[in-house]
Amino acid sequence: MSHKGFSHLGLSTLDLDKTRAFYEGVLGFKPVVCDTIKVKEGGSIRHIFFDTGRDQLIAFMEARGVDGIPREYDTSINRGLGVPSAFYHFAFEAGSEAGLAQKRDELRAKGVEVTDIVDHKWAKSIYFKDPNGLQLEYCCLVREFTADDATMQDRFEISVQQLGLDPKGPLAKSFTKA
Repeated sequence: MSHKGFSHLGLSTLDLDKTRAFYEGVLGFKPVVCDTIKVKEGGSIRHIFFDTGRDQLIAFMEARGVDGIPREYDTSINRGLGVPSAFYHFAFEAGSEAGLAQKRDELRAKGVEVTDIVDHKWAKSIYFKDPNGLQLEYCCLVREFTADDATMQDRFEISVQQLGLDPKGPLAKSFTKA
C-alpha cells in the first residue's frame, strides 16, 4: 500500500463559532461535514470538518456540558506543554511563491497578524495563529529535495529569544494565556 497523504487532523476548540468564522471566512476553507454528537450521559460535542485541498481535511470538536471534559483548557497545544509555538504547528500549501505572497497580503488585509516571508532555502513560509492559539503556516517548496537534505547536519542557529522562550523577549506574549 502506498502513502496517499493524511485524511484529516482532529483538533479541539472552546468556541466552534469563532473557529468556523476564521477557517471559513478568513482562510476560505469550505466546511464539508458539520454534526452534533449527543452524549448519552449528558452534553454534546459539535464537530466540523473543513476541506483544506487535495481531499485532506482539518476537523474541530467543541464539547458542551460533557462530564470529564473541562470547560476551559488551553487549545493551543504548545502553551500547555511549555514549548515554542513552532513545535506543534500546521502548514497549508500555498502552491507558489506568488501564491504565498498573495496569501500573506490577504491575511493582513483581514486583520490577521502574519510574519514576513521566511526563506528556509528549500521552502518559503509565513506564520500566524488561529483563534485557538494554534500556530499555522502557509508554505511553498522553492526547489526539489536532494539527498543532502535528508542527511542530519548543522544548518543554522537560533536564539532562545527567537524560539519565544525568553520571558522578556518579544514572543513571550505567545506563551501567556490570552
